[in-house]
Amino acid sequence: MGQRIFWTAASLTGLLSTMAQAAPQPLPASELDWQAWGDDRPANALCRGRYIMPDYRIDAGSTPSQVRTESDDAGYGSNGETLLDGEVVLRRGDQQLEAQRATLNQDRTNVSLQGPVAYRQPGFLVRGDKGQVALNSDAAEIDQAHYVAHQQRLRGDAGQLARLEDGRYRLQDASFTTCEPQSSLWKLVSSDITLDRENGYGTATHARMEVENVPVFYWPWVRFPIDDRRLTGFLWPSVSYGSESGLDYAQPFYLNLAPNYDATVTPRVISGRGEAIGGQLRYLFDEDAGTLEGNYLGHDDGGEDKDYEGEDRWFVRYAHDGRFSPRTTYNLRYGAASDGDYFDDFGQTFEEQDTDNLERLARLNYQGTTWNLQARARGYQKLDEPLRDDDKPFYELPALLASARWDQAGGLYEEFNSSATYFWRDVNYSDPSIIPQESATGARVHVAPAIGFRRSPSWGFFEPRAELMATQYDLDWHGRDDTSDFDRSPNRVLPVLSVDSGLIFERDTSIFGRDWRQTLEPRLYYAYAPYRDQSELPQFDSREQPLSYSQLWSPYRFSGSDRIGDTNKVSYGVSTRFLEDDTGRERLGLSVGQSRYFEDRRVVDARFEDRTINEQSDLFYRNTRDRSPIVAEADWQITDRWSARQSFFYDDHRDRTEKTSSYLTYQDTDNLILNLGYRWTVQDFDPFGDQDDRLTYNREEYDISAAYRITPAISLLGRYLYDQTNNRTLETLAGVRFNDCCYGVQLAWREYIDDDETARIDDDERKHGLFLSFIFKGLGGVGQGSSDGYFSEAIPGVREDDFGAYTGISQ
Repeated sequence: MGQRIFWTAASLTGLLSTMAQAAPQPLPASELDWQAWGDDRPANALCRGRYIMPDYRIDAGSTPSQVRTESDDAGYGSNGETLLDGEVVLRRGDQQLEAQRATLNQDRTNVSLQGPVAYRQPGFLVRGDKGQVALNSDAAEIDQAHYVAHQQRLRGDAGQLARLEDGRYRLQDASFTTCEPQSSLWKLVSSDITLDRENGYGTATHARMEVENVPVFYWPWVRFPIDDRRLTGFLWPSVSYGSESGLDYAQPFYLNLAPNYDATVTPRVISGRGEAIGGQLRYLFDEDAGTLEGNYLGHDDGGEDKDYEGEDRWFVRYAHDGRFSPRTTYNLRYGAASDGDYFDDFGQTFEEQDTDNLERLARLNYQGTTWNLQARARGYQKLDEPLRDDDKPFYELPALLASARWDQAGGLYEEFNSSATYFWRDVNYSDPSIIPQESATGARVHVAPAIGFRRSPSWGFFEPRAELMATQYDLDWHGRDDTSDFDRSPNRVLPVLSVDSGLIFERDTSIFGRDWRQTLEPRLYYAYAPYRDQSELPQFDSREQPLSYSQLWSPYRFSGSDRIGDTNKVSYGVSTRFLEDDTGRERLGLSVGQSRYFEDRRVVDARFEDRTINEQSDLFYRNTRDRSPIVAEADWQITDRWSARQSFFYDDHRDRTEKTSSYLTYQDTDNLILNLGYRWTVQDFDPFGDQDDRLTYNREEYDISAAYRITPAISLLGRYLYDQTNNRTLETLAGVRFNDCCYGVQLAWREYIDDDETARIDDDERKHGLFLSFIFKGLGGVGQGSSDGYFSEAIPGVREDDFGAYTGISQ
């Protein structure tokens, strides 16, 4: 039976001496609080176990400062010291010491421990051969130590380890890793490591990174995070290779300036371009948050194409969001680049190459119970190279918007929508490529009051609506000969009428031995807007909208306010849904609809005269046919893992499919994601955008993407996009991920067609790039780690947080 001795002391922590010693021999994982998974292992756990702190061996004292002990034997030495021997356990508060032998001095201020020794407190364990503890201060030392921090998932060893009086831990001839016990995949080795758990970082001198015990990097001094808090210091570099610019190396330096703002400065070397410098500043003040970022390359070496050789290349982007009150917010945006190819040449991630324009915006918004008010100035830099005058967007300098809605008892409602906008753009207005309707600048006032009535009981809905569209302009046609007869103050007033109605029928049914609730939802819609000649009105922000299922139930043929399309149509359709009777979950949804036109559509896009004869003929057909294509949609959750989506546009007059898309998806999130897609679009299906964007051929595409988890630690990702019409591969993406307890490696190869922002095949250029990223969990990332945003877009179902996550490592 062990004897118990009680006394009061100040601490069970101590100070480590500075004498260097050899690293201790490895310990079994079980002695580091590591427990292997059994039958309770979570799905896709990356680690083979987790750290679990065992229960204390003895109870705490009656006061926080009281120390309780248990030992097999106790006695006193010749100098008055207390001797504890055999399975010694000391506990003070939430701290516990274990040793084979303990000697306390006569003053009860220090205790010497003979091993094996174990010191633990919540979430932290140290084991060693021997140690010294000061009982009246926060100082202690342990030789030949092994340590584990459970929550931070870090461990290591040291010739000597100490807890300093300020709570930090100092390690001599030590190592640091987040790998599981008995793994040497990577570790940081140093003659002197200090861990500050309270502030979330560690420092090391004469440190080297070892991978499988092979040194790969050296720092004279390094500071590194040991949790998720931000720290000033070098971040891991990013490395990539592209066919245009060659090897790209960027070395960011992070500045944790204050809890509410920080900055990153990034020198960058691109083998085919030269040296660049970039930076980012982020801040957060109460209700305000913002980001300022930019890059500058002073002399472009030109890359492979030499298009910008000798030129300065740069971009800057600023974003700020703030709030004056719960109802009043404001937004600021400004973006600019030296040229339209900047992001194609210097974008470091897949998705940055899809940046089409940079926004400039100043907006003040008030959202009230009845009224919504907005004032803004807005514009864009369109990133085309070369950028023609007729492609430059209009600026709103400014735009004032006001809208309101009043709901009355019984279903009656009134709406008021209005805007006053001044449009401007910096172009050569005598340029003949600019069509007359786009050569104007000036002001537009648009007012649209509406009145409606809606009843929507459980069995259906009914909504008639009347809207008056009134628009007044004050224009400058800039003295062009082809606009000499155009009115400087044109106006347009016309009504837009609609009636929307639908019924909802439900029934219980049994299919394939299962109970379902099926709905049948017929819908009937009528819209009327009379014709007004608008051929001499400017075209600031209007484009004809392509047909879609939702467009069947809308009276508006154009976006914006410069064109109000004449229409006289009735739309009819039906939807049905199959709901699981026990849960209400929708398993299958089917919808089909069509519009019938009573009059030809005479209001056309202002670019009509600028089109080829074939394009004019096709647009004439679309505006004079007496019915729209049949539009059908299906969404089928086949099983919990298989699903299918289908959309279909069929012209029953010409007996041809205008557009269709089919997707079959399998998602077993534990192991496999598979997406099979097919798309068909008839030539000029969407003929209402810019000339360069219009499709001049029937496009048929196959899209296959997949992510397969071979093991919890190894995944394969890929995408193949094929243009059947032109017999060419549009994109090939292949990637592999290795993901473990303490590291992640991702390697991706992408070969793709850059369409140069046009639908013309002659403008296409084939490019390729290699992207490598690897993460030492606990030390941050190395390499191009931002490609996950593209993977999640290219492969539906892939999550951005899959790579680098600590799955199943802590408890």
